[in-house]
Amino acid sequence: MQEKPASFSIKNWSQDDQPREKLLNKDKSTLSDAELVAILIGSGNRSESAVDLCKRILASVDNNLSELGKLSIIQLMEFNGIGEAKAVTIAAALELGRRRRGEEALEKNKITSSESVFELMQPIIGELEHEEFWIIYLNNSNKVILKNQSSKGGITGTFVDVRLVLKNALKVGATGLILVHNHPSGTLRPSKADKQITSKLKAAAESLDIKVLDHLIVTENAYFSFADEAIL
Repeated sequence: MQEKPASFSIKNWSQDDQPREKLLNKDKSTLSDAELVAILIGSGNRSESAVDLCKRILASVDNNLSELGKLSIIQLMEFNGIGEAKAVTIAAALELGRRRRGEEALEKNKITSSESVFELMQPIIGELEHEEFWIIYLNNSNKVILKNQSSKGGITGTFVDVRLVLKNALKVGATGLILVHNHPSGTLRPSKADKQITSKLKAAAESLDIKVLDHLIVTENAYFSFADEAIL
């Protein structure tokens, strides 16, 4: 059997072309997505370098890191050269990235628009395959006091306990509420039930001098704002 050339191994590449050395010696923004993932897995397989393997993995999800983050451990292990340890490492790194985005949005702390609500909540519920209903509790400066999952349901809906929502509002001293839930189907059109729960919460909150400022329907890449559409 003909031996593969020694230059095939990343270790034998020019240091300028080795992902780890590039990260150490150059700006991290110069590395491609494939090179960054290659650093995580460390090695490829008998016929591919780590970088080439990662290029193939990324190509399977149209080079979309968000889609890569949705792959299960088992799906990642279907690629030759990706064992359980490497798959777990990739999944963990992408989950950290998702959480970082959510924390960066929370650091801004003040809700200034429907877009700022979307940036805060999309990393949490935008990619879920089931529906969740969340309440963001605000003070009178529209700063986030608390964000809380009110309910978790199936593919088509959730149940929201109005009394519990208002109990929490009084407990944390909130003067404003923003309702947020996701649509796993991807549709941004509010359902009859969405409109009913909005009206019910708004009326109940007003009796306690608490304002429902908006209700967002969130999907993976977009959102619908009741306030922006003037139907709140």
